[in-house]
Amino acid sequence: MIGSLRGTLLDRDPAAGEALVEAGGVGYRIQMTATGLVSLPDVGDVVFVHVHHHIREADQQLFGFLSIDERKAFEALLSAHGVGPALALAIVGIHLPNDLRLAVATDDVDALCLVPGVGKKTAARLLIELKNKLDLPENVEATVASIAGDSGVPSVKVDVREALVGLGYSGDEIRVVLAELPEAGDVGVLVREALQRLGSW
Repeated sequence: MIGSLRGTLLDRDPAAGEALVEAGGVGYRIQMTATGLVSLPDVGDVVFVHVHHHIREADQQLFGFLSIDERKAFEALLSAHGVGPALALAIVGIHLPNDLRLAVATDDVDALCLVPGVGKKTAARLLIELKNKLDLPENVEATVASIAGDSGVPSVKVDVREALVGLGYSGDEIRVVLAELPEAGDVGVLVREALQRLGSW
């Protein structure tokens, strides 16, 4: 079972959602999120990725992550009923591990509905299942505090998303624009930036 790979990045293919990494003379095709692929170094450089080795009957796939926390979130999602690797990868591609924990702790159905293919029923079921699968403190306040850290404020993207939902934007529109915004900043400024981006489409 492969748990990590260190080698030379031979290629990255955003359209296919995969990177090709050579280690020990063997080229490994690794499925990654769009953010993960963009964050890799230049082709020809040494790369290190945490890997989930997915084996199903005669099929084997490698899924790569830049942090072990992201890999654990992916594996927690895989253990949920009806969640395959494609959906699990889509969810971690939209939500960082801390954002996913916050959504689960606060029963934020709308957050999971930002993921393509996830409706309200699926999101509600996942929130119930993930409470026992993710490493969460015993209560919501403790979860929010642990995610917020020293600043006492969780990701501003949560507030930006809620503002855009209130303005009537669709889940797909919000998902795309949130991916383009920074993780920190003034909520009002980020909402205006989001609206400008949405208006230019």
